[in-house]
Amino acid sequence: MSDGARAGVAAGVEVEPVGNPLEPADLLLRDLRTGRQGLSEREARRRLTVYGANELTRQRGRTWPRELLAQVTHPLALLLWLAALLSAVSGTVPLAVAIIAVIALNAVVAFAQERQAERAVEALAAYLPPHATVVRDGRQQVIEARELVPGDVLVVAEGDRVCADARLLDGVVEVDLSALNGESLPALRSARLEDASGPLLDARDLIFSGTSCTGGEATALVFATGMRTELGRIAALSQRVGREPSPLERQVTRVAWLIAAVAVGVGLAFLPLAMLGAGLPLADAANFAIGLLVANVPEGLLPTITLALAVGVRVLARRGAVVKRLSAVETLGSTTVICTDKTGTLTQNRMRVTDLWTSAGPVDLDATTTPRSAPAAAHQLVRAAAACNNAELDREAPQRSTGDPTEIALLGAAAVLGDDVDHDARLAARRAQFHFDPALRLMSTVDDVDDQRWVHTKGAPEEVLTRCVEIMAADGSVRPLTADARAMAATAFEGYAGRGLRVLAVARRALPPAAPVPADRDEVERDLTLLGLVAMFDPPRPEVAAAVAQCHTAGLRLIVVTGDNAATATEVARTVGIGRGGPIPAITGAELDTMTEHQLDELLRRHQELIFARSSPEAKLRIADALRAEGNVVAMTGDGVNDAPALRRADIGVAMGATGTDVAREAATMVLTDDNFATIVTAVREGRRVYDNVRKFILYIFAHATPEVVPFLVYALSGGAVPLPLTVLQILAIDLGTETLPALALGRERAEPGLMDRPPRPRGEGVIRAGMLARAWLLLGGVSAVLVLAGFFLTLWQGGWRPGASVDEGTPLHHVWQQATTMTFLGIVACQIGTAFAARTQLASLRSIGVTTNRLLLWGIAFEIAFAAAVVTLPPLQRVFDTALPTAGQLALLLPFPVLVWGVDELWRAGLRRRRRIHEGVGPA
Repeated sequence: MSDGARAGVAAGVEVEPVGNPLEPADLLLRDLRTGRQGLSEREARRRLTVYGANELTRQRGRTWPRELLAQVTHPLALLLWLAALLSAVSGTVPLAVAIIAVIALNAVVAFAQERQAERAVEALAAYLPPHATVVRDGRQQVIEARELVPGDVLVVAEGDRVCADARLLDGVVEVDLSALNGESLPALRSARLEDASGPLLDARDLIFSGTSCTGGEATALVFATGMRTELGRIAALSQRVGREPSPLERQVTRVAWLIAAVAVGVGLAFLPLAMLGAGLPLADAANFAIGLLVANVPEGLLPTITLALAVGVRVLARRGAVVKRLSAVETLGSTTVICTDKTGTLTQNRMRVTDLWTSAGPVDLDATTTPRSAPAAAHQLVRAAAACNNAELDREAPQRSTGDPTEIALLGAAAVLGDDVDHDARLAARRAQFHFDPALRLMSTVDDVDDQRWVHTKGAPEEVLTRCVEIMAADGSVRPLTADARAMAATAFEGYAGRGLRVLAVARRALPPAAPVPADRDEVERDLTLLGLVAMFDPPRPEVAAAVAQCHTAGLRLIVVTGDNAATATEVARTVGIGRGGPIPAITGAELDTMTEHQLDELLRRHQELIFARSSPEAKLRIADALRAEGNVVAMTGDGVNDAPALRRADIGVAMGATGTDVAREAATMVLTDDNFATIVTAVREGRRVYDNVRKFILYIFAHATPEVVPFLVYALSGGAVPLPLTVLQILAIDLGTETLPALALGRERAEPGLMDRPPRPRGEGVIRAGMLARAWLLLGGVSAVLVLAGFFLTLWQGGWRPGASVDEGTPLHHVWQQATTMTFLGIVACQIGTAFAARTQLASLRSIGVTTNRLLLWGIAFEIAFAAAVVTLPPLQRVFDTALPTAGQLALLLPFPVLVWGVDELWRAGLRRRRRIHEGVGPA
């Protein structure tokens, strides 16, 4: 290694791997300047300096100073900064300090909640084991996996996790590549099988980081470590797919700018009016402008939204869905399409053989009471399936069995018929294995059984049948496979697949005992004798059908994206209700590959429920992109490393917690701890509830803008003849003191009746709509403003005030004015109570959900009353907020305020319900 290379690393320049892993082994050894005896310890340390540690790293995310800065530069915060500046310029320094304290409080609360919910999960590193066995200085030694470097000779044995990309030097191993390519069956890798071209993952002499060795032993030359491995490349790809802001994040920002524009616009419009038209001095006009700005800013909006989303995260975690980002709760509520796997998500992933078919006829394995009751042909069938098998069955505790669920099910069938399924005995008899080939859809082994050498083959029936020339008869003899026999087998296959069963065909061929094992697969998998068919059932989860029905009533579209065959996937989908009882179009992976983007868009635009069978992770990414381009909000499930890009691209990436890989969990937005489709629907329901509740407390907060703004307008338009009905500090006491806890309680409101009976909201629909603003500002706010001003003027009039009379400090009417502003303050608080009950539903009556069902709201109102009482009765707070205790008669005037505000809104909602019933043809009743 050159000094220049080491200097490049020190400067932060990435060092490219040396050599081509597909070139002959001797050339690769030369390029990496190593030998079959490995590196020296000294050279290994030098290379560790050059190439860096063998670790997966994450791109640097947002730093906490930047996140905190974003909180204090939010549009609403900028508006408060402007109010603080005006306060300082006008000489009201205490008010400026108070406003800045409000900005800081909001920023800290929102920042703390966001940081708590978005704690980074360093899951990718779990794919690297802590130790590795290498050959250094001519001897084997165990080192930390992070110390592996290109040029090391790695020793891989059964049960080892591969911790770097390496080229086999000698030996044969089986490796589980499912983390990289999604194939569940082990793949054969041999130093003799050299592939000089093609994709690296397909090379039969290469092994890769993040995979595991399931059999055999070999030595291998490390050519890539850390982020330069295939696993690192996929990890980097999933990180490069950036996260877009959620709909709620975009909408809140848009609303904040709207509020800021309205507040500044109103201030600019009325400031000259106050100075020129009303004749207010500059200081009073500035006070007026500050009041308008502060009154228009819902100071509690951002922390209240953040806290409501955080509560949603905690609720979902208790129900089996761990959400890693706060805003994802809201995104769940707007989901329009769920793209789901089949195995383990719609089904229980508990494969079980239910039926066998041989030329002697079908065998119902569930009805087989004793091994002797099965025909001899059935025994030959399950013995061959057990021989061509890499799983290990634990008869005493089947849940502890290891291997592919399909192969475990085949061993279970052999065990039911009393045949030997000992793992060690099978491996001892094996002379060769031709691993499962996804293109051929076949797996074969060569085994010595009872002094005879046999080829055992299992795979897709259509592939096995094309290679068969004979069939086993009922008595165990062999006869030619005639056209009628082929048709009979094909009919049986179609019947099983039509029942939603996974079907495999099993065949064998005798080889001369002393003959060498053929090296060519085509030579092995020919002239086979068909033994029969094996049909397996993976039962749907019992709760899925109800969840699917709920998706349909909620307007959610379901798309199954699976690696299984189309017939089985279609039947499972039909069983659980996907397709709504009609035909379900099924598109295979090969058909999808031939589709243009326009054809795929046209297919998805029909809003049918679809099945994409034999799908690859790349297909998932393409489907997610196409659906999102049509304006859908997409939830996509996945469990493999190669699913990570699609999980990041979807609006909601859903990873499997029980069977999924750590990389998928890292890439996903939500992790299902139970791998259950019904949990996704629960999460959608919770997302809708949270979004509804966000609208409820926004309505609640916005409704108080009118009674806070109108007093300042009355003051300005009267030219000062009417004293200021409300002070800026009293507004802050309302917005941060009395308003916050009830708003938070509305964020915990139960789901409104009919929540999952309405279609998803459009992707571009704002969290704030025109009707919502009208209800907040005109109906609830308007009624509140009338009541509040009535209390203010009545208090002034009873105290002897007449228009134009001075209420400045030191005048006889100053105390009366303090009582009047206090009545305004208390009037708004009283109206808040009525607004809180009105905001609990968007359409339903309060009686339908129960007056006392939200206990947190009742506690929030109790605190609101206690806080308001403290502000108007405690001398220190009276001096701060400039309040004075009104008389008992004046306080009694406040008692009907909550009922009046709620009652008007209840009548308005009753009218809406009546009009909706008439529109739907139900009638006015």
